[in-house]
Amino acid sequence: MTLRNKIAVIGAGLMGHGIALTFARAGHSVRIADPSTDILMSTMERIADSLCLIGATPSELAATLSRVTLMQTTAEAVIDAEFVFEAAPEKLELKQAIFADIEAHALPDAILASNTSVIPITQIMANLQGRHRALGTHWWNPPHMIPLVEVVKTEWTDPALAKVMFDLLAHAGKTPAMVEKDVPGFIGNRLQHALWREAISLVENGICSAETVDDVVKASFGRRLAVLGPLENADLVGLELTQDIHAQVLFDLDNSATPSPYLQDMRDAGRSGMAAGAGLRDWSEGDLEKTKARVAEHLRKLEAILPD
Repeated sequence: MTLRNKIAVIGAGLMGHGIALTFARAGHSVRIADPSTDILMSTMERIADSLCLIGATPSELAATLSRVTLMQTTAEAVIDAEFVFEAAPEKLELKQAIFADIEAHALPDAILASNTSVIPITQIMANLQGRHRALGTHWWNPPHMIPLVEVVKTEWTDPALAKVMFDLLAHAGKTPAMVEKDVPGFIGNRLQHALWREAISLVENGICSAETVDDVVKASFGRRLAVLGPLENADLVGLELTQDIHAQVLFDLDNSATPSPYLQDMRDAGRSGMAAGAGLRDWSEGDLEKTKARVAEHLRKLEAILPD
């Protein structure tokens, strides 16, 4: 791997601009394309805004922007790229069409990656001729602030190429995690939504309010999760205690295989979330932007204090 790899990002939206920013900030040359002229033309401004949000210096800002080039088409973006990242909306047919275009114009040894949080990588890459060089890279939002990127192998992925991608991400300052099997939700979303399922169930069954659920998480185990993972914690307290607790509580946890009907009830009542002013909780005008700013500030502080 060279110090200055050539990176292509297809899709310049929320995730795409953050992926491009991350690699350009790490010294790589990035070409980014998007079918929307408006989105493409705003890319540099959004990258600059995101860099300012994380405290980049003026010189770092200028250097990062100098490494990003806007391209009108996928073909122009990928023509000599060593790594191609697709960051299009979560629509299977769209992603498949994009990868057909990518494969038609990319270098034969370029590594191809799809950023998705919900669509199986196997389905996205199924029609490619060179499926051995295709994999998933699940970035988390905001991609330039959340360290994790899940590297997802399919049954066809060459393990050596997956390791090359892993190393590229590590060099760019990310925390890559290798997902050996392409399962729904990969690792992070399976863990996250197991928690969300139980949290929703607690409210649905009248055990506590939504506010109380959030307070409990934020004031207890949520505080240590950034420095003590769940399996570290299991070993810390001992597996005998872990087993004993599981014997007393797991049988009573929600294990439904479908979304809670409570969510549909909320939506039917017009409570679709924070932007609507109400969801599982009630919200006031301005709470959406305040919450986004609070999360961004928290992530910025974590980046400064947590070890690599």
